[in-house]
Amino acid sequence: MSETQDIPALLAGTEGFSELNSTDQERIVSMVGGVEEVVGVQHLVEALANKQTHGGDEVVRCYVGFEPSGKAHIGWKVLALQCQRMLEADANVMIFLADWHAWVNDKFNGDMEAIRTTATYMEETFRALLNHPPEGDGPGQLRFVWASTIMESSEYWARVLRCSKGATLSMVRKTFTIMGRDEASSDHDLSKFYYPAMQAADIFEMNIDVAMGGMDQRKAHMFMRDVASKYGWQKATCIHTPIISSLKASGSRMESFDHKMSKSDPSGALLIHDTAEQIRKKMRKAYISPDDPNSPVYELAEHIVLAEFGSIEVTPDPKFGEPSTWTSLEAFREAVMDGTLHPLDAKFGVADGLAKGLAGVAAFFEEHPESLDKVTALTQG
Repeated sequence: MSETQDIPALLAGTEGFSELNSTDQERIVSMVGGVEEVVGVQHLVEALANKQTHGGDEVVRCYVGFEPSGKAHIGWKVLALQCQRMLEADANVMIFLADWHAWVNDKFNGDMEAIRTTATYMEETFRALLNHPPEGDGPGQLRFVWASTIMESSEYWARVLRCSKGATLSMVRKTFTIMGRDEASSDHDLSKFYYPAMQAADIFEMNIDVAMGGMDQRKAHMFMRDVASKYGWQKATCIHTPIISSLKASGSRMESFDHKMSKSDPSGALLIHDTAEQIRKKMRKAYISPDDPNSPVYELAEHIVLAEFGSIEVTPDPKFGEPSTWTSLEAFREAVMDGTLHPLDAKFGVADGLAKGLAGVAAFFEEHPESLDKVTALTQG
């Protein structure tokens, strides 16, 4: 696991932060306090101080983009929790449904109807994950934007070309990890070389103040900021959340995202539609060792269960121990490593916390199964 940025120190050293009133300081802490990295927080400070965002008003607009590519895995929960923090801090949160980007990236073999069916499912999924917040363009509201709606503009494509100008092929290849591809994977397909420019143009086109994504999106965001410097365009603050590893992953990984959880590896991934029993069954096989401080179990504990509930409840078989409550990752990990807590009990405690946090999603789709059924049919076909 990579080392998390010292956010309190970063904020304390950011010009103008200490001059903000206590409410605005708390808003910024809420927005960035739980992430792995924030780049360009100065813009957020200045926007609140001057009451002037990139949209020309006081509404802080943030976005996170997703390719419609299938069912959601548990990594979406990390981003949903971050979206919830943004909503609570009175930001406007946009879920950007990147239908054309998914087409470029060959999702569903380029079947746009399947991609858009999945995008509709994603809208419903995020409404359920976020407990159906108010929707609209205002502060504290959620909205959904499809890429196809902004790509109808000639100005958008002019931005794409400007973002492409001066970017070498080797430079763009290095960003292919944002598509889940290696650098040599797309030399036969020119459209994929426009993908980073499209992602940068999206942010500029929609007057985004805060661009959110997992750490695997960092290269795309840095590309966007480089383009902004070149043309004197406004730069969005970039927020990067942790990546959840495959359940089978072990050891410390600093730069590569080969270990990240992917729904293409069913035995290493938790889907948000898994039942409590299925989550326990998968977690039983998750990597954890008393000799290793790194484990996907600890990542799930820190970035989802503790982040959402503040504690992990462990309830072992009465024959083997008493129930226990853990409120810090450090204590939880030390208990596994010194033998106080059996690894299987630790796994099941985290599994039960995950299932608790997904109960609302399960209830929603039980009552409204249509979009999930359609995506299930697509992914099984």
